[in-house]
Parts: sequence; structure tokens; C-alpha cells
Amino acid sequence: MNASANLMSPEELLRRLGDPELRVIDARFELTDPAWGAAAYAAGHVPGAVYLDLDRDLSSAPGAHGGRHPLPAMDELAAKLGALGVGPEHEVVVYDQSGTMYSARAWWLLRYAGHERVRVLDGGLAAYQAAGGELVTEAPAHPPTAFPLRLRPEMVVDVTHVREALGDPEVLLLDARAPERYRGEVEPLDKKAGHIPGALNRHFLASLKDGRFRTREELARALAPAAGKAEVIAYCGSGVSGAHLVLALEEAGYGGAKLYAGSWSDWSSYDDLPVAVGDEG
Repeated sequence: MNASANLMSPEELLRRLGDPELRVIDARFELTDPAWGAAAYAAGHVPGAVYLDLDRDLSSAPGAHGGRHPLPAMDELAAKLGALGVGPEHEVVVYDQSGTMYSARAWWLLRYAGHERVRVLDGGLAAYQAAGGELVTEAPAHPPTAFPLRLRPEMVVDVTHVREALGDPEVLLLDARAPERYRGEVEPLDKKAGHIPGALNRHFLASLKDGRFRTREELARALAPAAGKAEVIAYCGSGVSGAHLVLALEEAGYGGAKLYAGSWSDWSSYDDLPVAVGDEG
């Protein structure tokens, strides 16, 4: 793959370990075992990496609406980043266990906060270790800094925006969930089964091949319905794997996609919103 503004290879990370201008964020997490990520970090992480937890740091507490992983209070996230030694002077690379949705959520949030120089480690920690990378248990002692918050509200939409966009031929909705959840055949987590009417299914894991992102050309073909649309909105179950789909769209050359942060867990929490089942594409 050609050099990417959104992805870092494990080989580049290995070359740059110890670079004072680089900050590394460990975003490992497991939905079925929320304590796993922090424990995995303590057991061994990339040298210099700091840890951000999906539930504690990259989300706020859920309510009746807004989804299972509402966006965090961004001023609190900015303060936490600064305390961990992450500032505007740094390039940031984020990793999780396999280069998928947890690192993409952190990547998206840093961009939403106004920090453009952030990339995801392609292939995650598994690829880093396969390339010869070693782990350490020592927590870094980066000097604290200030992380200025420059929010980009154009990157995110809410339930009202999505409802008003239904039926608009210039707006494309992409659902990042597994096909069987999109079709409404199963729903293990949320109130209703199905998808937002008119949405097409593009499972986020289909953007990967052998654990790494597909080429720009492959992604562009798979995400071709985004071409020429005035607005592309990605969503998933709770705004986590949807961020991975936004990343795939960026890699495909379809920049500017928005994230419906509340996603299906928000949409399905409203009794009056329409639900579609079956395959729309």
C-alpha cells in the first residue's frame, strides 16, 4: 500500500520508537470483557504507549437515548490527553489488538478534537509483534502538556439529522455491522433488529485482508456507492466500528464521511422511528 495519512505500518512504528515527536496510544478493549484492555496494557504494551479505555475515556455513560457508547465529554478527554503527554506538537499513532474498531474510535475522536496528525497502526498489536516488536510493562512518564480542543462538529451527526436525511438521494447511509444484524435476522445487543431504511451494508471487517487494510483501489470499488454523494453517513451499533468505516472511506478516497455517533443503539431506542429488514445492498 502507498503511504497513508491515516495508517502507519508496524515497520515504521518500529523505526520510530523513542521519537520524542511521536506519541503512541494503546486502545485495546473487548466488549465482552471490559476489564481486559487495561489488564492487557499492564501485562505488556508498545514502549512509550499510554492507555485509553473505550468505556472510561472514549465514551460517556449511556442514557435512555444516545446509544451504548455516547461520545465522551471532549473537554475531559482533552485534559486527559494533555496529562498523558499528548499535545499538538505530537504525531499520534493508535493501536488495538488487531487494527480494527477500538483504535479507529480513538483515531476518529482525536480528529474530531482537531488533531489531524493521527494514524492507526495497520494490523494492530498483532502485526507489530509479527514484525519483531517487543512489549514492555513500564508505564511511560511523558511530561504533561496542553491539548487544545478545536472541535470539528461537521464530522458527526445525530438522530435528528439522520431522520431528516431519509429518502434524500444525495445522502448515503452505510451500516458497518455484520450482515445478519443489518438484515435484522439477529440482534444480540439492542432493542430492535434491522437497520435504518435506505442504508447499505458495508461490514467494517470487509475493509481488511489478512488483518491489514485493503488497497486504496480495492476499498474504492467496495465503497463505490459513496462516489458523488453530497453526504455520506456511517453508523454501526454504537459508534465504534462505524469509525472504522469512516477510516476505510478516507483510505478509499471518499473523504469527509460523517459518523452517526449514537448509531443503531440510539435509533432503535426511539419507538417512532422506522426500521427496515432484509437486504438493500
